[in-house]
Amino acid sequence: MHNHTLERVTNIRHWNDRLFSVTTTRPPGLRFESGHYVSLGLAAQDQLQARPHSVASATRDPYLEFLSHATPADTLGSRLQALRVGDPILVGRQAGGTLRISDLRPGKRLYLLATGSGVAPFLSIIRDPKAYEAFDTVVLVHCAREVSGLAYRHYITQALAGRQDWRANGALRYVPTVTREPFERQGRITALIHSGELARELGLPPLNPEHDRVMVCGSKPVREALCAMLEGFGFRCRPEAGPPGDYVYERGAPAAARPAPAPPPPRRQAMPAGAAP
Repeated sequence: MHNHTLERVTNIRHWNDRLFSVTTTRPPGLRFESGHYVSLGLAAQDQLQARPHSVASATRDPYLEFLSHATPADTLGSRLQALRVGDPILVGRQAGGTLRISDLRPGKRLYLLATGSGVAPFLSIIRDPKAYEAFDTVVLVHCAREVSGLAYRHYITQALAGRQDWRANGALRYVPTVTREPFERQGRITALIHSGELARELGLPPLNPEHDRVMVCGSKPVREALCAMLEGFGFRCRPEAGPPGDYVYERGAPAAARPAPAPPPPRRQAMPAGAAP
């Protein structure tokens, strides 16, 4: 646990029965770039139970905010979901990730394509003045199964109405969509792009690697589908270690950075035949 600092939960918000946000105190020495993740965890019988979580708060915020989800098979997610204000929580001392503006070649437009809790790193990026210095337009497309899964939708629309100072200067475009409920917009991100609906609604040209740059974050099947689509359009991904590319996706923490799993309990040795119990 020496790679983590003990912090406190200052707020928790439940968007639905699976999706929730956790706000914590911020370690004084923690520095991160918009799009980065840090390890978030809890102690369990003298063992650390942790995994990387993208930071949803802005780099200048004095606190940290995370968007997470829980499933019945996810022990850590269920424990994080049950946290209350004042509870202790462990935050990693170092940040990392592959969703950085500096990992993209210069361009005119930045597309942020997210599903579910994958919108978290983009919530930090759309509040970063560097995004609007690098690109004329920033488009956030967030897809969820239900309307309740469009976390921060009200907050983003307030920003678009000028009630939040994100220094976006009108360059931010927001496209929420759902797949399993009636909503003002329905359909998967791939379908919206392939059909041309996204470009028509935005009044922008179709995705083109000459002028557009893309970041992708979401579940593995969705991420693979989006990356395959981009490759088909001629976009080239930034290699894990190499020059900037046309698009990037969250690769997750390298194996060496992941917390080691708790060791299994020691096996009981079988007693020799005929030995007394």
